[in-house]
Amino acid sequence: MHAQRLLITLSLVLMLSLLAACGSTNDTNNATNGGANNSTGQEATQAPDANSDEATERTLTDPLGHTVTVPAQPQRIIATYLEDYLVALGIKPVAQWSVSNSPMRYLQYELEGLPLVPHDIPFEVVTSHDPDLIIIGDESLIASDKYNSYNMIAPTYALGAEINADWRKALLEIGKVVGKEAEAEAVLADYENKAKAAKEKLAAAGGAPSAAAIWLVGGTFWMVSEGESSGAVLYNELGFAVPELVKTISQSEGGIWKSVSMEALAELDADHIFLVNSDVQAGSEALKDPIWQTIEAVKNGNVHEFGPEKSWLYTGPIANSQIIDDVLESLKL
Repeated sequence: MHAQRLLITLSLVLMLSLLAACGSTNDTNNATNGGANNSTGQEATQAPDANSDEATERTLTDPLGHTVTVPAQPQRIIATYLEDYLVALGIKPVAQWSVSNSPMRYLQYELEGLPLVPHDIPFEVVTSHDPDLIIIGDESLIASDKYNSYNMIAPTYALGAEINADWRKALLEIGKVVGKEAEAEAVLADYENKAKAAKEKLAAAGGAPSAAAIWLVGGTFWMVSEGESSGAVLYNELGFAVPELVKTISQSEGGIWKSVSMEALAELDADHIFLVNSDVQAGSEALKDPIWQTIEAVKNGNVHEFGPEKSWLYTGPIANSQIIDDVLESLKL
């Protein structure tokens, strides 16, 4: 019996020693993880070191099939001619697009003072800004194997022609690239609500008048195509009727803005003209032409004039939102 009691006593002592050792080990672990005050739930929310790579990089496939490893939170983005989307998402790029040393002036409330990158984004200029992400919209910019040259400077994500031509798709795609998908969805929803409310205001004011957007620069008139840039805002978003001349011009060869003669403009059957006048400093001589004075909207005093600092020549959530504001203000709605 004495031997049995001794065995039991020794077993209890051994168990107590083991429990004490375990407690000491747990205390040491708690001290390593920040002290005894850290609860188990708090520890679970902390990202372990093993996941640090996932936290700093993401691997994506762009619409053109390039596999791109991009920073999870890029800090030095170059996305020329796509700055509208970045600003809408609360991002300031490291440099901005320009042509003839002139940036997109309607965005300068946010981008003023940023270095300029020429519209053809030369490699040496891009390199000088040490970007950590390059986003290319215009597919022609990466023709002839130029993509690989940009990708050697920094991870390069190409939108491709289809995405780049649709500002809604471009916004969502860029939101994905920069890790702001929810913000992009919210920006788009806000725009849709604004456009819908504006269209309802116009309809309540007396139906759907016709309108045309015209740009005067260097003594030449240009008319925007029906389904692009400010044309898409006027006709698709706000419900303006499309004049026959706009329909004809839209089917002709050329870019988003297409040149139109004064003689053709004489036949313009638009109730309103939204005129972007880049010739103000040169005297706007074309507007003094007797033929211009015969255009119906001109005779009726329905020409709404803006300077080139406005957003009518561009597209994107900010540009299009500003165009809606300009239309409502012009028509006093």
